[in-house]
Amino acid sequence: MTEVNPKVSPEELSNERPSKISKTLQEEGDFCEEEEEEKEAVDKSMKPGLQRYLVAVEYIGTRFCGSQQQLNHRTVVGVLQEAFHKFIGQPVTICLSSRTDAGVHALSNVCHVDVERVSKRKPGEVLPPHEPAVVRKAVNHFLQKEGDIMLTDVRSVPGDFHARFKAQERMYFYRLLNGPELLSIFEKDRAWHVSEELDLVAMQEACKVLVGHHDFSSFRASGCQSKSPFRTLEELSVLEMVSTPHFPSITEREQNGSNEEGQDSFCSKCKTGLPTGSISNDIMAGDSKNGADLGFGIRRRHRCYVITARSRSFLYHQVRLLVGVIKSVGTGDLKVSDGLLSVCVPQLYMHTHNCEFNNLFIDPFTCATVFSFPVERILNARSVTAASPMAPARGLYLGHVKYELP
Repeated sequence: MTEVNPKVSPEELSNERPSKISKTLQEEGDFCEEEEEEKEAVDKSMKPGLQRYLVAVEYIGTRFCGSQQQLNHRTVVGVLQEAFHKFIGQPVTICLSSRTDAGVHALSNVCHVDVERVSKRKPGEVLPPHEPAVVRKAVNHFLQKEGDIMLTDVRSVPGDFHARFKAQERMYFYRLLNGPELLSIFEKDRAWHVSEELDLVAMQEACKVLVGHHDFSSFRASGCQSKSPFRTLEELSVLEMVSTPHFPSITEREQNGSNEEGQDSFCSKCKTGLPTGSISNDIMAGDSKNGADLGFGIRRRHRCYVITARSRSFLYHQVRLLVGVIKSVGTGDLKVSDGLLSVCVPQLYMHTHNCEFNNLFIDPFTCATVFSFPVERILNARSVTAASPMAPARGLYLGHVKYELP
């Protein structure tokens, strides 16, 4: 099998190919960003003097080799354990609620950690536990030099509260930036840039087919350790959102000014200055007005689509495989219903490896008209080879982990 090249060229353009599924992902350190089914396991043997803290953490995943600790690699757990060690003067063990791949971001991942506060003046003397606010401030102090990770919340919890097994729900977001323009450097490694026009309505229809309780074997990468392929997607949706970073355009500033002090007086002030940002919010990159002159240095803003997936637990790479299918529906490469589709098979071959679909053998060196795989048939195929290529890690965000806190 062809090895997956872990290096990504910095000159990635809008026609970048989505990730291929590797059978050696876990051996290469590409850990799952989604969780397996809940297990009945909690640590009930807490040492006297230990305080368990529930910690929410946000990070940019670009420079991390995943979340779980790996020898000679920078990981989320490794960086957090080092910061806690510097704070309390002794090693700790971080237990994450949800593991994330290299390149996957977290708006709010959660972990628990057991801390014993020992006196520095009198070694061996155990002191009352730190207040959560003190833990947050101190650990963030040691994380400052990292520049891409910080604690956002800390709470004291009982010793049997487990960050992973007590989680009731996990929510992921995936950002798609759509338009032919080159991606802004402010969005580098923060979204999947799709240059082809996306059909929002079609993508929403695909979500309706996939939401609910199903056998998601077609959206389960090899190496998944979960015993069951069945999962319940409580939510799978796609919405168009304002692309970030967002700065007010001339039109927005004029509208705001007309509400406050009169349009004439406000516009007279605007005419003397330049637009706030170098990206136009008035004309999107995918609009038909691409030929319009916006002025020197003003670029069009990409359309931003956010896919939300919410469930108690996920299979290995399930979210990114779902996004791959939804994106293919948006570009017209896949249909929600049955139909014929003309495809260039060499690109498909990279993913299928000469797979035989519905007794139709695909020649890997020619382009041909073949039967498209509507979303429902992909789901019912119960094989990951039926799904579209997996979406890249860079657009995925762990958004929230829900608990019933004591």
